[in-house]
Amino acid sequence: MSRPTPHPMLTLTDEVATALREGRPVVALESTIISHGMPYPDNVAMALEVEGIVRSCGAVPATIAVLDGRPRIGLTGEDLELLASHPDVVKASVRDLPYVAARGLHGATTVAATMRLAAMAGIEVFVTGGLGGVHQGAATSMDVSADLTELSRTRVAVVSAGVKSILDIGLTLEVLETLGVPVLVEGAEEFPSFYSRASGFAAPMRVDGADEAAAVVRATWDLGLDCGVAIAHPVPAEDEIPAEEIGVVIDRALADMAALGITGKATTPYLLGRIVELTDGSSLATNIALVRANAAYGAALAAALAG
Repeated sequence: MSRPTPHPMLTLTDEVATALREGRPVVALESTIISHGMPYPDNVAMALEVEGIVRSCGAVPATIAVLDGRPRIGLTGEDLELLASHPDVVKASVRDLPYVAARGLHGATTVAATMRLAAMAGIEVFVTGGLGGVHQGAATSMDVSADLTELSRTRVAVVSAGVKSILDIGLTLEVLETLGVPVLVEGAEEFPSFYSRASGFAAPMRVDGADEAAAVVRATWDLGLDCGVAIAHPVPAEDEIPAEEIGVVIDRALADMAALGITGKATTPYLLGRIVELTDGSSLATNIALVRANAAYGAALAAALAG
């Protein structure tokens, strides 16, 4: 299947544009993790390191963001510094993209927005840390991530370390099933939970190796299914925080958030930051480790699809 011509509203770096034109593997990377997911300067160091991992594994990295209202596919080092340190970077999901573009703002793209812009550029693989999903208490708050809706309608393979541990993983998997999104787990019979390799939920479908995952991704689109594919790549065993240990921390962070009355799009950045505090930084180290591992796997997946 040939890649579409990048949308005219997008600005691509020469490196990314050339790779797409030549059919070489390209890996999309989000920018919310830079501006809203990690403290400065860890966020810049992580972003540059992850781009380097993708390159070392034979693919071209394309970090995605909106700068001065223009969707950008691929960023310079100066762009990354701006996203990491500027005080007025909007956390931009799909619904926010028109507003950010029209007003000439800076926007760090969520999983959903990164998926959409990657697809508009013709990029098939996107690597992130954790997938969004159904929030705790969604029965009354109706707080369900747009990541799930986007997976149901955008042809991008999304590599993550599973659904973020702060969410309701069981309900998230149920919603993905309802939406018809294939959910693969790399090398395990249990679905991972971001910081941990265990979640208590069975893997919907297991694959072993990037070639097997690529075959399922390609079959999904060859069958005419207009959806993404979620691929859960468990955090390396030596870097995980056991589920029972991180569970206590998450419960404390959720209680603190409720006491402060934080809701909506501010919940995830608050919770991730609070968990870093409560774990004395060990959760941040795990976060960085799983993103590294996902980047290498995503590059292998992109190469298999391109090949």
